[in-house]
Amino acid sequence: MSAAPVITVVTDKAKVSPANSKDRPFPLEWTRNIGIAAHIDAGKTTTTERILFYSGAVHKMGEVHEGTTVTDWMEQERERGITITAAAISCAWNASCGPWKGIKQRINIIDTPGHVDFTAEVERSLRVLDGAVAVFCAVAGVQPQSETVWRQANKYKVPRIAFINKMDRTGADFFRAVSEMREKLKANAHPLFIPIGKEENFSGLIDLVQNVAYIFDETKDPLGLSPVTSPIPADMVAQAKEYRDKLLEAVSDFDDVIAEKYLGGEEVSSDEFMLAVRKATISLGFTGVVPGSAFKKKGVQRLLDCVVNYLPNPIDVPPMKGQDSDGKEVEAVVSDKAKLAGLAFKLWTDPFVGKIVFFRVYTGTLPKGMSLYNPRTRRSERVSRLVLMRAMDREEIDLAYSGDICALVGVKDVITGDTLCDEDFDIRLEPPSFPEPVISMSIEPNSKADQEKMGTALQRLVAEDPTLRVKTDTDTGQIILAGMGELHLDIIRDRMKREFKVEATAGKPQIAYRETILKSADGEGKFIRQSGGKGQYGHVCVKIEPNEKGKGVEVINEIVGGAIPKEFIKPATEGIFEGANNGAVAGYPVVDVIVRIVDGSFHEVDSSELAFKMAGIFGFKEAMKKANPILLEPIMGVEVTTPEEYQGDLMGDINRRRGQIQGMENKAGACIITAHVPLEMLFGYVTDIRSLSKGRASASITPSHFAQVPNALLTKIVETSTKAPART
Repeated sequence: MSAAPVITVVTDKAKVSPANSKDRPFPLEWTRNIGIAAHIDAGKTTTTERILFYSGAVHKMGEVHEGTTVTDWMEQERERGITITAAAISCAWNASCGPWKGIKQRINIIDTPGHVDFTAEVERSLRVLDGAVAVFCAVAGVQPQSETVWRQANKYKVPRIAFINKMDRTGADFFRAVSEMREKLKANAHPLFIPIGKEENFSGLIDLVQNVAYIFDETKDPLGLSPVTSPIPADMVAQAKEYRDKLLEAVSDFDDVIAEKYLGGEEVSSDEFMLAVRKATISLGFTGVVPGSAFKKKGVQRLLDCVVNYLPNPIDVPPMKGQDSDGKEVEAVVSDKAKLAGLAFKLWTDPFVGKIVFFRVYTGTLPKGMSLYNPRTRRSERVSRLVLMRAMDREEIDLAYSGDICALVGVKDVITGDTLCDEDFDIRLEPPSFPEPVISMSIEPNSKADQEKMGTALQRLVAEDPTLRVKTDTDTGQIILAGMGELHLDIIRDRMKREFKVEATAGKPQIAYRETILKSADGEGKFIRQSGGKGQYGHVCVKIEPNEKGKGVEVINEIVGGAIPKEFIKPATEGIFEGANNGAVAGYPVVDVIVRIVDGSFHEVDSSELAFKMAGIFGFKEAMKKANPILLEPIMGVEVTTPEEYQGDLMGDINRRRGQIQGMENKAGACIITAHVPLEMLFGYVTDIRSLSKGRASASITPSHFAQVPNALLTKIVETSTKAPART
C-alpha cells in the first residue's frame, strides 16, 4: 500500500493546531489555496465566476462572452475572451456535507490562463499553491495544454481534483474524459460523482460517497442555487453501486482502515469514506473527478464541497524546502509563531501604487511596515503597505499570516522567485522555473519621445514576465523582443500602447533557433598579448561532447595538479558560457553540451581573469567548430479539430508546412489531427485553417521539442541570420 499522509479533522476552533496565532480569522486547517488550471476554452474563468457567486463573494455572475467576469479584468482579456494574467481572489464556503459541514472555510483562488503563450502564469501559480482544480471539456477531453498543466502540477507536487465541464454540450461524454485522463495523463482518476443524463438532458449528479442524487431544475431554479437532494434514480442504482465500489477499492490503497472494512465486507460510513478520499488525493496518487456545467450553473457547489473536503490545507502538505547560505537543506515549517519566510512569485505594475509583489507566506507572520531581507541582494526592504488582491481590486490589511497569499507595496529590488524572510532566518526557497522563449521580433519606436518611454515600458514588462526577454542586437542596433508565441508578443505590444502610451513598429517575427553538436572534440584557447610592461596570458584546453536533451550547457572542471590556478577557473568557465551564447553555425545559442576543462597553463606575472575568460571563449569556439555543429529549430505540437469533410485539406496543409502527422481520431463527430510542425511554418496558421474550413476548424499549438534543421533550409537560415539577426 502507498504511504498516505496523516489527516486530522478539526471542527472546533478551540482545537486547532498551535501553529495558528489566536487572532487569525481563518485557522490554517480551514484555509485552502487553490488554482484553476486547464487548456484554453475549457471553462476555467466561468467556473471561477460561478464559485465566486455561490460563495457570496460577488452578487451577480459575470460572463466571459460579455466581458463582465471578475478575474478577467484587463482590457485585452475582456476584448479577446481569454485569460492573460493569473488573478488572485478569495471567498468562503460552508460545505454541505462531510466532517466540515457548516464550517466556513477560506478559499484563496488563482484563475490561470489556458493559452500556451502565457504558461509562465500557470507555472508560478502552481509553485505557490497547495491544491488545484484541473478543468476539462467534456467534449474535447484531454487537450494538449491540459497535458502541459498536468505536468506542471506533477513537477510541483500539487494535489488536484478534476472538473469535467460542459456536460450540457453536444458530444459530451464524462466517462470517455475520465478514461482519457488515465490514458494520456497516467492519472489514477476515479469519479466522485456520476452524471444523470448528458448533453441537453444533463439534469443532475449522483454523489458516490454520500449515496444521494442532486437534481437541477432550470425552470424553478435558473441560478442553480438550490439543487434538490433526492434518492438515486431507480434506473441508475446499479451503475452508481458499480462506480462506488470502484472508488472504494481505489481509495482503500491509501487507508488501512478502509481496506480492512472493504475486504471484510463491512459498511463504510460517508465520513470515513471522505477522509480516505482526502488522504488519497493529498498523497498525489489519486484524482477525484466531478462532472458539471459551469455555464449552465450545474455542479459547481459540489465542486466547492470537494475543494473543502479533499484538497489540502497548508498544514497537510509537506513543509516548503529551501537552502541556507552553505547549501544545506532548510525547511519552512508552517506556523504563525515561526520566523517569516515566503516567496515573491509575481510582479505587477499598478498605475496608482507602482510595483505590486504577489507573495506567498510560508511561515511566520508579516505585519505592515516590516523590513524583509532578500538573500539574493543581501539587502532589507520595508513593506509600506500590505493588501489582499481581489483581481483588480485591493483590500488593505495590517497583518498577513502563514499560508496567506497577499501582495506587498513598497519593496523595490525584487524579482520573480525571490525569497523574502527575517534577516536571521537563513533560507532561500526554490523559485519556479520558466521555459525559454521560442520566437522573437524587432521593435522600433515611432518617435524620439516614444523611444524614451519604451525603455521604461520594457523594463517594467520584463520585470513582470519571466518569459519575456529584451536585448539590443549588436549588429543592427535593433531592440529584439523574445517570447512564447505570436499572441504573447502581440499582447506585449498592445500593453505598451495602452498602458505606457508607446507607439512602436514591429518587425516580422523571427525563430529562436539553437545550436548543438553531434560528436566530441577538443579545443585550445590562448590569449597572449605583449605590449611592453605587463602582458596578458591565458591558456585553456577543453573537451566538448554532446549532453542529454534539455540539460543545457554544463562546464566541468577536471584540472589536476594546478595546471590552471583555482582563481582562474571561474573566469575560464564564464568565458565558455559566453562563447556558448553564439554558436558556430549561425551564431545562435548553444544547448545540450558538456564542456570539460582538461588542461592549460598560466604565467606567474601576466595571467589575469580577463586573459582566462578570453581563452575560455576561444577554446570553446575551436572545439565547437570541430564537433560537427548543427542548427536546431523549435517543433510545435499541433492539434487540429475539424469536421470530417475538411480533414483532407487540413492534412495536406500540414504536409506543405513540413509537418509530420502523429495521429488521427474521431470524437463527437469531429476529426482530431495531431502533428509535429516546425514553428517557422506556423505564422498565421490559425487564420489559414479557418479559411480552409470556412471557420469551422480550430487548432491548439504547444511547444514540443527541438529538431535538426534540414540541410535544404540551412543555407537560407544562415544567410538570413547574418543579414537580420534576432538571436535570443
